[in-house]
Amino acid sequence: MASTGGLVPITRAFLASYYEKYPFDPLTDDVSRLSSQIRSFIQDLIQGFPPTQGESLLIQEADSEPPHKMDENMWKNREHIEEILFLLERPHWPSVLQQSSTAEVAEFATTLGQLKDKFQATLRILESFQSRNSERVFNTVMTYMPQDFRGTLIRQQKERSERNKQAEVDALISSGGSIRDRYSLLWKQQMDRRRQLVQLGSATGVYKTLVKYLVGVPQVLLDFIRQINDDDGPMEEQRQRYGPPLYSLTRMVLFIHLFLSLAWQRFEAFKLNRLQISVLEEAVDVYTTELQRFINFISEIFANSPFFISAEDASMLEMGKNDEYKEITVPAGKSYEVSLTVESINSYIAWDFSLVQGKMNMDIGFSVEYTYNGGEKTLILPYRRYESDQGNFSTCMAGNYKLIWDNSYSAFFKKALRYKVDCIPPVLEESEKGSERNEVEE
Repeated sequence: MASTGGLVPITRAFLASYYEKYPFDPLTDDVSRLSSQIRSFIQDLIQGFPPTQGESLLIQEADSEPPHKMDENMWKNREHIEEILFLLERPHWPSVLQQSSTAEVAEFATTLGQLKDKFQATLRILESFQSRNSERVFNTVMTYMPQDFRGTLIRQQKERSERNKQAEVDALISSGGSIRDRYSLLWKQQMDRRRQLVQLGSATGVYKTLVKYLVGVPQVLLDFIRQINDDDGPMEEQRQRYGPPLYSLTRMVLFIHLFLSLAWQRFEAFKLNRLQISVLEEAVDVYTTELQRFINFISEIFANSPFFISAEDASMLEMGKNDEYKEITVPAGKSYEVSLTVESINSYIAWDFSLVQGKMNMDIGFSVEYTYNGGEKTLILPYRRYESDQGNFSTCMAGNYKLIWDNSYSAFFKKALRYKVDCIPPVLEESEKGSERNEVEE
């Protein structure tokens, strides 16, 4: 059993710094171009023939935003790929296409076979990615579990739960459930797993003690499984960083699915022309290539991203999130100044600073002064020595202000200063804003 001592779950700040090293090369512009073309073909197909109830559901989905969660998008891509593969099987072609034996139909049949091969290859890659990722998460969690009969019980419980879920899926298929029904159930099961983890991680009182000491689940692991998928938790950073390209691909495969579905139902009245077939070929090629590239990329990201980091690293990342803070060293016998030009009276000058302390507690002198146009200076905030300070004041004059950190009294010790300084313009009431606008117009 691996130790979790001194560790905390990954934070959103950590993932932001981690993902910064791994930018995803943008999708080719062909994704949006071809998606738009296929969307135009769809509009042509439904103009003359009103959509059926099933087609209306697909059209409604096409008009909506893709899911926000990345794993739900992966399931959606799988669902639409399977639907497309179903349509590309010869028994599900339009009857007029199945019965015809012209050279043109033979050429089209070859094209459909090539499209089917590309989708099947992509589906295998997507299924493998989801399976590996799920197994990696479970195995990583198990490294922090007791490596005795309790760990065995946990594995047995997982296997039993997964068998029950698979039996539920098999029963749905046996009863004639559609591909859409099956993926709706698969996503429900995924959310059930997530809710169970959150309930476990949020447990309190006797149950939490029982989980932690009798079953042997470390507290840091409970915190991890409770927080990881929060709406503003660590995974939200992943969604914001890598979600948009995946959302575009989800839309694209949905459009391909909808186009084929509509075209098959209207094939006798609207035979596909060469332009539509050519665009379909190119769209499938671009979609499968780009989705595979995205999966390979995100697989690498997942494989190298840790679940836990040291508490010290988490603390430093949280401190470093705000880029407005700066760190400088004030040498012994020297001072450091920040000058601000204030354009309006009633502006606020605010500061927040502290010294990075070592074995000895240090302090530093701090004061604020104002410089008139003629060079004369007046003290706004009297000199005083601080270890840290936070404050502000409202300016009664426009002009130049200077914040001064003084270490001239120290003969030997330099000071590590972390600070933030803001000059905030006055907030005008709506009546004052209107008065200013009138003065300008006059």
